[in-house]
Amino acid sequence: MDRPEGIQLLDVNDGTRLAGNLFCVGSGQTFAYGVLDAEYKYDLSDEEALELGKRSILAATHRDAYSGGYINLYHVKEEGWVKHGFNDTNPIFWKTKLEKGEFTNVTSALD
Repeated sequence: MDRPEGIQLLDVNDGTRLAGNLFCVGSGQTFAYGVLDAEYKYDLSDEEALELGKRSILAATHRDAYSGGYINLYHVKEEGWVKHGFNDTNPIFWKTKLEKGEFTNVTSALD
């Protein structure tokens, strides 16, 4: 098997290495995958991908007690990574819940 060139995304878990374009890990992954599976498209813009990442992490932290309650989001690029905040999910979730009346309308406006 030829070794691919360039950057790759791998999930290394329990001695298994899986290559792919999209992964969730941790105890809240089931909830995060629910959001990602419903809305992920290969051609998302950077902004759309960051919003989707935030909403998937928000779903995981809201539904899973062991997910920590914070969104730490990093955008990994060839030239390095960019941190996109460290945000407490509790006020974000409840603000959105009150404004929109449903969880599916969570947006990326975390300020």
